[in-house]
Amino acid sequence: MHRFSTGRTVVRRDVHRSGRVWSEHALRVIEDTGETLLAACPPGAETRWPTLYTQARADGDRSIRLAAFDAMATDTWELTAATWQQTEVLLWRPQHAWFSVNAFYTAAGLRTWYVNFEHPATRTPDGYDTLDLTVDLLVAPDLTTWRWKDEDEYAHVRRLGIVTDTEHEAVNSARDEALSMIEERSGPFADAAAWQTWRWDSLWPTPRLSDGRGEH
Repeated sequence: MHRFSTGRTVVRRDVHRSGRVWSEHALRVIEDTGETLLAACPPGAETRWPTLYTQARADGDRSIRLAAFDAMATDTWELTAATWQQTEVLLWRPQHAWFSVNAFYTAAGLRTWYVNFEHPATRTPDGYDTLDLTVDLLVAPDLTTWRWKDEDEYAHVRRLGIVTDTEHEAVNSARDEALSMIEERSGPFADAAAWQTWRWDSLWPTPRLSDGRGEH
């Protein structure tokens, strides 16, 4: 298993079952135990997203996001260079789980916890591969309330066959696991106070995709 040093740039890739890359996101390693990767990025971190998805973000048109998944199902998407915007992100990625836990920060502090349901991580020389399964869980900074996000998109990718029945069962189990972690204050939620005060260090360089490639 590849294990990454603190400060290293790594690339999180979404990879479709066809083997084609759906997205790339450059991150800075904060800590890597081998079993759990803690990484982060500020606004300006380099990404590559499907062109339709980038258009949907720019236009605020959710119907274009659904069209992006239609392109995934027919293997007809292209990628566009972009940058992460608006928030600093601290990401906790356990190796074998069907989700990651992200914290989004603005100048005012922690805006929300964000549980992203995705394939278990596969380590690569440059970072790790996964696949975002569209449904998410938004959790208040104080962990007292939560709500599901993008259930409509999840239903759409289920209809398209992008998420199989087996994957759907894994997502349902992961939903229960994530909710239990919140209720029990385990995983990253066990140290919620430290996460509340975390911020990106302005002295750290902004992660770029070229930085994470070709390093071993």
